[in-house]
Amino acid sequence: MSIKEIQDEIVDEFSMFDDWMQRYEYIIELGKNLPLIEEAAKTDDNLIKGCQSKVWLQGQQKEDKIVFTADSDAILTKGIIAILIRAFSNQKPADILNADMDFIDEIGLKEHLSPTRANGLVSMIKNIKMYALAFDAKK
Repeated sequence: MSIKEIQDEIVDEFSMFDDWMQRYEYIIELGKNLPLIEEAAKTDDNLIKGCQSKVWLQGQQKEDKIVFTADSDAILTKGIIAILIRAFSNQKPADILNADMDFIDEIGLKEHLSPTRANGLVSMIKNIKMYALAFDAKK
């Protein structure tokens, strides 16, 4: 699936919920299925700066795609990074770099997060794009 198709799928899933309490519960549920980063990779190098909670993100190149793993010490944050990994893992670096981020606004995520969590979301996206940039430059 393309990034856009996955993002559309996520938007459709979020549109099924009537209120934000249900959406928060769904985000927490998504976090439980997050492809977890190995304990040994929970280093300062993989720690995302700018997040209220601790979030570790690692990207590894497998053939011509990037596979992301992550973890967080906060259940909501774990769900947020799980959404991003679902959209961007197993994708080509150039596709990640060119991806539209409108789906975040479409599901209303940024506006329903505290300012510090919203900043963390921006930092997570930035880190994903940095991995893509680094792997894209290796070509």
